[in-house]
Amino acid sequence: MVTIGTFNEPAKAKQLKRRLQEIGLHADIHNEAPLQQVAFMSRPQANVKVMVEDDDFEQAQALMNEWEATDPDIAAAIIRCPQCNSSNLEYPQMTRKAITPAMIALLWAVRILPKEFYCQDCHFTWSNEEERTIGRLWHRFFPGRETS
Repeated sequence: MVTIGTFNEPAKAKQLKRRLQEIGLHADIHNEAPLQQVAFMSRPQANVKVMVEDDDFEQAQALMNEWEATDPDIAAAIIRCPQCNSSNLEYPQMTRKAITPAMIALLWAVRILPKEFYCQDCHFTWSNEEERTIGRLWHRFFPGRETS
């Protein structure tokens, strides 16, 4: 199955799933909120994914484009990559298949590392402006030349 939409709110994802099923497409919801709450010790974001079968992706993508243009409720709720406009995202960026995530989650919990969104299609990463880290606060109190 392929991700067609990523949301913060399960209700919006259920609404999209229902609309896709009304058209006759098989859609499913994958919710990572419990994993994010426990493992990453944070408020879940980009955690509800609406997925469709690989064969139905083209049709679902065309419907999504049409619905986003006509329904501001869906357009405002869906999360997209700012670079390629994909909704195939991870938050926070990391693999969930190794022991290393536990160490990274600890660094996130004490706010040393920033949590970042990750686009699985174009590999672009961007940070969540709501999350403050020690590194960002350091530059606020000790201004100097920052390297990008």
